[in-house]
Formats: sequence, C-alpha cells, structure tokens
Amino acid sequence: MLSYKAPLRDMRFVREELLDFPGLYASLPGYEEFTPELINQVLGEAARFCEDVLAPLYRSGDEEGCTWTPEGVKTPAGFAEAYRKYVDGGWAALSSSQDDGGQGLPASVGLFLEDMMGTANWAWAMYPGLSHGAVRTLKTHGSAEEKATYLGKLVSGEWTGTMCLTESHCGSDLGQLRTRAEPRADGSYAITGTKIFISSGDHDLAENIIHIVLARLPDAPPGTKGISLFLVPKKLPQPDGTLLANTLACGAIEHKMGINGSATCVMNFDGATGFIIGEPNRGLHHMFTFMNAARLGTAMQGLAACELSWQGARDYAFERLQGRSLAGAKNPSGPADPLIVHPNIRKLLLTQRAFAEGSRAFLYWLCRQVDTMDRSPDAAARKQAEDLMALLTPVGKAFVTEVGYEAANLGMQVLGGHGYVRANGMEQIVRDTRIALLYEGTSAIQALDLLGRKVMGTGGALLKSYQEHIEAFCVAQDGREDMAAFVQALRATGARLEGLTWKIAESAMKNAEEADAAAFEYLMILGYLVLAHMWAWMARVAADALAAGSTETEFYAAKIETARFYFQRVLPRTESLAICVEAGGASITAIPQNHFAA
Repeated sequence: MLSYKAPLRDMRFVREELLDFPGLYASLPGYEEFTPELINQVLGEAARFCEDVLAPLYRSGDEEGCTWTPEGVKTPAGFAEAYRKYVDGGWAALSSSQDDGGQGLPASVGLFLEDMMGTANWAWAMYPGLSHGAVRTLKTHGSAEEKATYLGKLVSGEWTGTMCLTESHCGSDLGQLRTRAEPRADGSYAITGTKIFISSGDHDLAENIIHIVLARLPDAPPGTKGISLFLVPKKLPQPDGTLLANTLACGAIEHKMGINGSATCVMNFDGATGFIIGEPNRGLHHMFTFMNAARLGTAMQGLAACELSWQGARDYAFERLQGRSLAGAKNPSGPADPLIVHPNIRKLLLTQRAFAEGSRAFLYWLCRQVDTMDRSPDAAARKQAEDLMALLTPVGKAFVTEVGYEAANLGMQVLGGHGYVRANGMEQIVRDTRIALLYEGTSAIQALDLLGRKVMGTGGALLKSYQEHIEAFCVAQDGREDMAAFVQALRATGARLEGLTWKIAESAMKNAEEADAAAFEYLMILGYLVLAHMWAWMARVAADALAAGSTETEFYAAKIETARFYFQRVLPRTESLAICVEAGGASITAIPQNHFAA
C-alpha cells in the first residue's frame, strides 16, 4: 500500500543549495522577508496537510470516483472536507498578491506546494490547481469591475476556476470552435455552446465556479483570429451578495482511464451570461496566460508520478524477498534476498530516481524564472527568464510527463505481478498519469511548438541562449577531474543537438513535413540534455558539500552516484533518437495513404 512522504530534504537541497532561492528572494522587491527558515516552516506544514489529509484519499477517491446528478457533480467522500481544510489553512491564497487578498509569497512557493499536493493526490489537486491559472488570466487581462467582483473569491479559494477550450469536433484545433457569444444591451454576452473535457467543470467543493471560456462573436473572422475570451460564472453575483444560477450545466462526466476523483465534464452553455475578458478576437492570446500556467502545472504531474512511483517501488524493493543474488546470498538467514540486491531492479529504481530528482531540479529552475519575470527590477534578467521559459515550457510539459509515465510503469515492473493489482496502488499511478501526455497539448503538439516556434521561429536564438548557460557551467568546471566526464558528455550532446537543428531546418525548407516527422525526437533529446545539465550541476554541489565536511555523506553520495548512472545509462538514449532524426521523414511520409488501410 502506498504511503506518501514529502521529500522535504530533496526539495530543500534543490531550493537552497542548487538554485539559491534564498539569494533570489533577497534580490526581488517584496520578497526579502521570505527567509529559508520561513519557507521551510510553510512547506513543513504543507507536507503534513498532504501526508495526513490528501494522501489517505488517493485510493478511495479513485475507487469511488465522481457522480453526476441533476443537481450537480458529487466528488468522492472526503474531498470536500479536504478542500475546506485547504481553504481554511490559507493554502489557496499562498502565492497571490496581498493586494488581491493573498499572502504574497513568491509564485515558486505555490509551485513547491503543487509538487507535494500533486504527488499526494493528483485528482484532488486538480480542483484548486486550475484556479491559479484563472487568477493569473483575470489579473492580467480582466477589467477593473471583473477583478473587483471575482478575483478576491478566486484567490481565497471560496470560488474555483476552470478553462473551457475544446469542443468535440475540434480537439486541439481551436480554430474550428463554434461556441457563440451574442452581445447584449447591458454589455454582457449570451454564451451558447458545448465544451468537453473540462476539468473541475462542476463539483461540490465550492459555492461558485468561474469558467474562462473561448467563444466567437457574431462578426468574428474565421479560424483562431476570431476567438474571444469570456468569464462565465456558474452563479451570477448579485448586488446584495446573493448568487443567482446562470444558464449553464454539466451535461455529463467522462468515464476515464484514471484521475477518477477529478470531475472531467461536458459543459453546456445555454445563453449563459458572460463577460468579455480583454480585447475582442484576442481570446487565444489572452488564454495563453492560463495555458502556460497550466502547462507548468501539468509538468508537475510528471514529477508527481516519478516521485510517488519511486517511493512505492523503493520501499517494496527493500521489503520483498525474491530470489538470490547471483554474487551469493545477501540474506542467508532468510528464504531469499530482498529485491534491492538485484542489478536489474536497481536499474529500474535508479531510472525512477534520476527522473524524479532531475525533473524536480528542472521544474524548480523554471519556477525560479517565473519569480524573476514577476519581480526582478533588472530588465535584462527578466528578458533572459522569459526566453528560458519560452523555450523550456514545452519541454517541461512534454518531456517530464513522458518520463513520468515511464517511471510509473517502471514502478509496476519492480513489484511484478503485485504491481498489476489495485491493492498496492502502483497501477493507479500509471492510469492517473497517462492523461498528462495528452491534455494541455499532446507531447507532439508541444514538440511542434518547440521546434517550429521556439527554435526555428527565432532563428535558433532561444536554443543558443540556453546552450550558453550549459557552456558557462562547463567552463566553470575547468580543472575539476571529478566533473570532466559530465562536461564532456554535456558538450557532445549539445553539439549533436545543434547539428540536428540545422539538418532539420535545411530539410524543412524543402519539405515542411520534415519538421513534424522529427519534432518529438528532437524535444526528447533536448529534454535529456536539460536533465543532464541538472544532474551535472547537482553532482558538483554534492561533491562540494562532501569536500566541505558535510556529515550527510549518504545523501550527497547518492546524488553523485545517480548523476553518474544518468550519464552512463540514460543520456545515451539521445544517440538513438538522433539517428531517427537523421533518417528523415521519408519512411513516414512517402507511404501512400491507402497502405495504412491495407
């Protein structure tokens, strides 16, 4: 049976020793008071909430699932009570501005909280998770009246938010959406249409739900240029403080492979009253404020899968007696040796650990860029952070969820047949995580965004900027024998990626489909390179700590050993991916379409 334990030591290592968040906070106006002691105290309390309140609902929420009724969706037993504790504890308002009723902690601290909440119970964490994107969207693009009416309640968690994008006929191709927005004389709009796959579209956790909806005005141009953004509340606030039901409803909830405790809704808008957010026909641009926040949040689901599956598999490997070591019995007084002695089991566990701790370092590094973008007085630092986020957000969303799903499957493999049965919880991680590779844009869509817009669309400038970070790190290791192998591999992989970039660009000039054929492999190569950068960095910090006389020898030695494993057994995957890219797209695109039906 899974028993989640917040990895507070590893989180602190990444925040304080690797990425120097204390130094960052001290340099950002308004964040100076957030000392390591204060942050550790906050996250320690959050860990207790996640371990004691959320984690016990993980399996029961999956078993019970959500229930549709004419009066609204009912969440699994315990979910509503947990949400009340979340709101009463001030967790919903943790990272929102004090001007909006929040506690004013850095955005990164909210994402550290997401790390723990998502790992403890991802299905539950989705209910408050989307509200943060709604807050950011409304704060950035909403009118003064909209902010005054809705922002405070969203920040406090009294109300929750959703984003309503897709429709049954269009999927990710939002240019085809048909939901209509008819202007009314009072300045509001009548929103009519059906949206599908709406996470947290209806539930019994909060008294009101604020839907952020994409729709078309009557005179809108076709395609994505004709999309506007609207705020459509489940219940309309009245001048006397009461709430009046709007003309929208959940028509059904999806029966899914996983995250059964999360209500995935079909939402019907029947002339519902809505209010435009931002400029007409600029809705998709405005919605990207929401979607980019959601993509980083989804990347956290990949990290959550790595961490939870790693914890479950590791604990089982120490307890389960199975077979004898080929080198001789390690537990001679027992009937068999523990799984942990077998090299193949260790390989599975080390892969999980490499992905979990490497992904945490990567995503926390992106969190650092978010804080810099939000608060830094240095324009050059903000621009650099924006560039890194632009390039690496699709990598975080796609790569971390891909390896998260792999790690979840590896956890099942460690348990063998016991991993396949529900009682041990490992198969639920696989089912829950599979969606992360799909929503907020599939891995292939993220790859096209990376290669088409972020790399080729900038003439390689964003990629070059990131590779300069890696080269600066490599140069800083000159003369360190313990870092030589890491530096050599980083430079070789970076050079390989650069060569592939130019090869794809040249091929795509002759045939644009070559970029599509290569995009996924390209993104994965960059993802493995990013994690190699993180692991080399962590190995250096760990080595320095040992050299300084730290008594936490096991902790730091494990970092160095895992880094060495990653470089020797995981990073070489990039070569097979590179060979696929070099083969070109002809073996894919040249096949006549009717041959697929043969």
